Amino acid sequence: MLEDKEIKALLIKAQNGDQIAKEYILENNINLVRSVVHRFTNRGYEWDDLFQLGCIGLVKAIERFDTTFSVKFSTYAVPMIIGEIRRFMRDDNPVKVSRPIKELAYKVHRTQERLQGILGREPTIAEIAKDLSLVPQEIVAALEANQSPVSLYASVFHDNGDPILLLDQLKYCDGQDNAYFENLALKEILLRLPEKERVVIQLRFFADKTQAEVAEIIGLSQVQISRIEKYALKLMREFMQTS
Repeated sequence: MLEDKEIKALLIKAQNGDQIAKEYILENNINLVRSVVHRFTNRGYEWDDLFQLGCIGLVKAIERFDTTFSVKFSTYAVPMIIGEIRRFMRDDNPVKVSRPIKELAYKVHRTQERLQGILGREPTIAEIAKDLSLVPQEIVAALEANQSPVSLYASVFHDNGDPILLLDQLKYCDGQDNAYFENLALKEILLRLPEKERVVIQLRFFADKTQAEVAEIIGLSQVQISRIEKYALKLMREFMQTS
């Protein structure tokens, strides 16, 4: 990363039309884009597309940054990058969400980022709800409202070479009008995981435990839990692709 004085001098040149200075700033701050994009993965968008949007946000930050302010360029650039990605997701979502829900989702994301900085780990739904004086169900509803819809014809599993669609996992219960998803495919994939990886996934995503809490339960470090979790998710993706 460039020093503050050096980057401000380059910013002045870039804002005056120096293309080389602009490209140099972009190259030296590209990791900002990568770190922000990782926050938005697994939301139904390609990583490359989000990366391009993040780069647009970085370019806008270069063009609009006021060098007279005593603020680091990275501090200004990160919200610009996030804003560009969120704006695209909001406009691209075919499901229209009410403004109060959108505003709540925005507060939830801001609180999530703030608590992560304070706690040094990803906060749980319960911790976010407590901070906002809301019930966990409201937090989950706000987050789910901003998720991209999934096609009912998306392939979720393969059985003897024949794909099982999301539509195939729907069923209706007696006396109920609402449909819900069966988790048979997911359960089968979980059973194929090694025991340690399976336990970590169950604690993290089904028991709503943080990596630090899982580490304490199992007796490993948080770094080890993070590695086990990444490996387990990688195995699950491979199982779904090769089954």
